[in-house]
Amino acid sequence: MSPQPEPSFRESVELMFNRAVSLMDLPAGLEEKIRVCNATYTVRFGVRLRGEIKTFTGYRSVHSEHMEPVKGGIRYAVAVDQDEVEALAALMTFKCALVETPFGGSKGGLCINPNDYEEHELEVITRRFAYELAKRDLINPSQNVPAPDMGTGEREMAWIADQYARMNTTDINARACVTGKPPHAGGISGRVEATGRGVQYALREFFRHPEDVKIANLSGKLDGKRIVVQGLGNVGFHAAKFLSEEDGAKIVGIIERDGALMDENGLDVEAVHQWIGTHGGVKGFGNATYVENGAELLEMDCDILIPAALEGVINLENADRVKAPLIIEAANGPVTASADKVLREKGTVIIPDLYANAGGVTVSYFEWVKNLSHIRFGRMQRRQEEARHQLVVDQLENLSDMMGKKWSLDPKFKAKYLRGADELELVRSGLDDTMRIAYQAMREVWHARDDVDDLRMAAYIVSIDRVAASYRAKGL
Repeated sequence: MSPQPEPSFRESVELMFNRAVSLMDLPAGLEEKIRVCNATYTVRFGVRLRGEIKTFTGYRSVHSEHMEPVKGGIRYAVAVDQDEVEALAALMTFKCALVETPFGGSKGGLCINPNDYEEHELEVITRRFAYELAKRDLINPSQNVPAPDMGTGEREMAWIADQYARMNTTDINARACVTGKPPHAGGISGRVEATGRGVQYALREFFRHPEDVKIANLSGKLDGKRIVVQGLGNVGFHAAKFLSEEDGAKIVGIIERDGALMDENGLDVEAVHQWIGTHGGVKGFGNATYVENGAELLEMDCDILIPAALEGVINLENADRVKAPLIIEAANGPVTASADKVLREKGTVIIPDLYANAGGVTVSYFEWVKNLSHIRFGRMQRRQEEARHQLVVDQLENLSDMMGKKWSLDPKFKAKYLRGADELELVRSGLDDTMRIAYQAMREVWHARDDVDDLRMAAYIVSIDRVAASYRAKGL
């Protein structure tokens, strides 16, 4: 008997979608409308670099316009192709629906290794790509709003925003054409670390429910939990940093391209991140055991595994050897559909990408709203909050004088209580609230239905149901 073929990333998304809709009562026509990708634009453009013309290929896919604008990142990677972009756009549709951000799903990509080019060359390439998309309304504050993804960041988003503004000089909302910008260019505090922070909040919410923790054969809280992180990029780094510094978890393994580091006492995430930034990999880092074949650590005995880099790293080849009882998908599609089945049969609990890495689009939503409102969050109410709190503190201290007792509030408590919420605190509050409510929507389906035995199917059912409701409201 020939071995079972491994599904591609796109096939995995479709298989998971099919499994979810088989448990739902949707008309066949509506099911197909939600399944298919509405449109994909392929662009090939030339840029003169180093004395010659180089041709680049890029994509922008729109999966669903049940709500507009559509939302989704732009990634720079050599392996980008139409299938990958369309699969990612579908995930964005369901992700936005799950966390109740008012967007449809989209995604973009450019076939390029950004490390092959100087900064000024990347700027020329990015601006030309943005021009090709913007002139077709595939970048537009009210129609299609990109964001950073693998291989892109604040810098590229600032270039895209500026290019759009140059092309639309009278559009007062031009800055809202893209999110993930630097704070000084219309961005929002907390966006860079938003996806990693969302992973932290997702795990916190999971551990607030002892019955869910028990299903994963774990107990207690996050404190002391042994975690392996695959990929110490933006998402993996911030998730690992916050979980270790704020929740008491131990990062016992870090997997990177050139190998992995292991330390049962816990790795210094900040130090490892700085080492990678300087040396390009983890090899040579002191105070830890180096493992040349980093993928071996995916099978390490630990409490929580966080795949935070590429698609399909957990597949049929290694799924049966993965020992972590709890996996949280910080990357898009790190577990193939076939591996997902193997893990579920083993009793592994998977917190799905659809939910776990939605912190980025959630805070992107906040940035988009900020750009449209043209005011920084907290600017109107912060000092008023402080003044009201000061009244309470003054009254309490006056009462102590009236009673003849000399006492005062603890200075640390007083300073914390008197400080009004700034933009970063409001962003974190909104993200925390979003992750809590979305998890509760998933677990309600997970525990209420006998035919739903995992969080991924619960997430898909909640999301697809919301997309279907939007289409019905449009008259479909």
